Order: sequence, then structure tokens, then C-alpha cells
Amino acid sequence: MTSSTSADHGVALTERAISSVEADPLRLVLDHNRFAGPWLVEGRARPVPTAALASLTLPGGRALSPSLRRWLAFDSGFLRRSGWFGPADGADGGLVLTPRPLGEIARAEFGDGWGQTFDPLSERFAECFLLPGGSDSRRVLAVGEPDGCGEHPVLALDIDDLPCIELMYPGLDVYLADTAGVITVTGEGYSAAAGDARYAARMRAHARNHLAGELSEDFTRW
Repeated sequence: MTSSTSADHGVALTERAISSVEADPLRLVLDHNRFAGPWLVEGRARPVPTAALASLTLPGGRALSPSLRRWLAFDSGFLRRSGWFGPADGADGGLVLTPRPLGEIARAEFGDGWGQTFDPLSERFAECFLLPGGSDSRRVLAVGEPDGCGEHPVLALDIDDLPCIELMYPGLDVYLADTAGVITVTGEGYSAAAGDARYAARMRAHARNHLAGELSEDFTRW
């Protein structure tokens, strides 16, 4: 395991992910799924204008996480493709983030048959955003109580055998860095980051705040 430094978290880690993307902007986000597309369409970043970013908040007026704010200052296209923004941004150029309940995302991604098993979690995870990742599984950023870095957890949704959710990353910062190949999270399973010295404390905080202290939850408990 690797000891944690400030470069492994938040804005500093997001900067590392940005540098990796800038070095190869047309690289596929997911090697195993070309339909996720490249990091930057046509190799060009589409930053959120400074004025729009200054006024942008999460639903309910909650502040953006540090990594999300830094990433949007670099590029918005990557998250637009995953449905993070409403269809109309407004004549003034403003942006509106459009989260969905967990069950709604699950139904859209897995179909009603499998997706409906996630409906009981929609009240607890009412504001979620889809992220590229997985093949049979999905990645979802769940807005809620942030960790000590001001970041929100990324969950894995899986329908193999028993439908379940599992805490996968402690924040968008770690998701971006791992997906871009900047860091390697060692270990097995979706919650490998819980065994990584850099991210164990943040993972435990999210487990307490969102999953009753556990790293995962399957449908038999809903």
C-alpha cells in the first residue's frame, strides 16, 4: 500500500488526471467500451465559462466538490455525454445540473426488470449522476454528505447474481485519476480503494455516512 500525500486527493489529483488527458485527448475513456468515446471529443476541451462556473451549484444550493469544479473548469463535454446537464442551458449561458434518483438511473441502464430492484434506494440516493465505467456494471456519483476532502462517493451498481451497490471510489477525483490511468488502486473487487492506505479513511467515512458502515449492500436487505 502507498502512503497518502496531498497529491493523491482533491484538486491536486484532478490536475494530474487533466494532465494525462491533455497528453492524449483522443484516448478512449474505456478501453473495453469504445461507445464511451474519447476523453475529449475532437481532442478539444469544452470548459464551463468562468462566470457560469462561479454560479453553478449542486441541487439545493450545495457547493460543487473541489474535483468537480476543477474538472468543469477544464472540460464539460465528458460529463455532458453522461447526461449531467439539462437539455437547455438557458439564454444567459448558465448551466443546470440534472441529477436523477438511483433507481431511475438503474432502470435506464439495466431496463425495468433489473432496474426496479434499485428503486428502494432512490430516497437515500436521490441525487445521482452516471459516469462511464463497467460493462454489466455501472458507475454512479451519489451526492450526499461529503468526506473530509469535500468529495462525494462513486458507487458501482451490479446486477450479476444479486443486484447490489458497492462503494468504489471516495470521490470524483479518484475516479478520474484511476480511469485516466494516473493512479493504480490495488486489490480485488469494486471496493479495493478501502484497502488502499491513500483512500481507506475516506472510504470508511462514506461507508458510515451512506451504507451504515458497510462497503456494499445487496437487494436482499432492501
